[in-house]
Amino acid sequence: MAAVARTVSTAAMAMSLALAAGAVARAQDLAAKAALCDACHGEQGIPADPMMPVIWGQHQAYLFRQIGEFKLGNRPNEPMLALIRNMPDAEMVALADYFAQKPWPKLNQLRASEAESKRAQAAIVTGQCVACHGILGLGDGNNPRIAGQSRDYMLKTLQEFQSKARGNNPWMSDILGPLHADDLVALAAFMAGR
Repeated sequence: MAAVARTVSTAAMAMSLALAAGAVARAQDLAAKAALCDACHGEQGIPADPMMPVIWGQHQAYLFRQIGEFKLGNRPNEPMLALIRNMPDAEMVALADYFAQKPWPKLNQLRASEAESKRAQAAIVTGQCVACHGILGLGDGNNPRIAGQSRDYMLKTLQEFQSKARGNNPWMSDILGPLHADDLVALAAFMAGR
C-alpha cells in the first residue's frame, strides 16, 4: 500500500514538475521563479513529500552549489534539470540567496529514541560529521544544515551517498561506507529530531 501511495505521489509530482517546467520560461521575476520551487519544496518551506529536502533557511553557498550540481548533471534529476537547464548563474545566485534568507521551518518531527540517539552519536564520531556539519548539525556556508531536515530525505540521502548512487561528494561516500544500515537510520532520526 505504501509503495502504491509513493508511486502515486511521485507521478503527481512529476506531472506538477512538467507543468512547472513550461512555466519557467514565463517566470519573469525572482518571486515567480521561487514559486516554481515551492511546488515541491513547500510554499511555507515544508515539503508535502517528506522525500523532498527543506531548502528554506539552507545556506546560500550550499544551495547555489547544489543548483549547479543539478545543472551540470552531477546530481541527476530530470525535473530539477528542466527547471534550471537554461538558468544563468546570476539567477542561480539570486534564487539561492532568496531561499537562504527564509526562516528554517519546523517540521515537528519526533525526536530520536534513546537507543537511536546513542547509536547516532557513535556514528557521528566515527563518521566525523561535526567536521563539516558542526556539533549541532547546522552546517556552514558550504556544508548543509542537516538538523531538522526531513527524516525520510536524510535517510535517502545517506543511503545514496553510502551506495555511491549519489556521487557528487565522494568524501561523503567514503565516510558513510563503513557504517551499518542501522547507523544511517539512527543518524537520520537523530538529526531530523533536532
